[in-house]
Amino acid sequence: MDAQDLKSAGLKVTLPRLKILEILETSDNRHMSAEDIYRALVMQNEEVGVATIYRVLTQFEASGMVNKLNFDNGQSVFELSDDEHHDHLVCVKCAKIDEFTDEVIEKHQHDVAKRYGYQLTDHCLYLYGLCKDCQE
Repeated sequence: MDAQDLKSAGLKVTLPRLKILEILETSDNRHMSAEDIYRALVMQNEEVGVATIYRVLTQFEASGMVNKLNFDNGQSVFELSDDEHHDHLVCVKCAKIDEFTDEVIEKHQHDVAKRYGYQLTDHCLYLYGLCKDCQE
């Protein structure tokens, strides 16, 4: 994503928006909180306030550029939108997040919706547990 993507989303190209987009694209962590983004910007000696980060992330979410994930532990993180659907595993101890896809689960969700007379428009699946590292 770049300045053209911001324009296509109806957003003015500003330095904070570009910097936040860059952090989301280049970080090894695909699921970042606003605080994670703030820390990454501080490490780059960029001066962008937390309030600005929240505002930009809200704009990115409204434009469909990012997805906001709200987990049961109160954690909210953002990930860049992509066309491929995936679900999430969340460690209840260290808050690590892993992505997965499973065709059987996807088919079953659609079958359940159909059985109850629903036309499925969207869904999210979060599985909670202990990651491998936290089990030791």
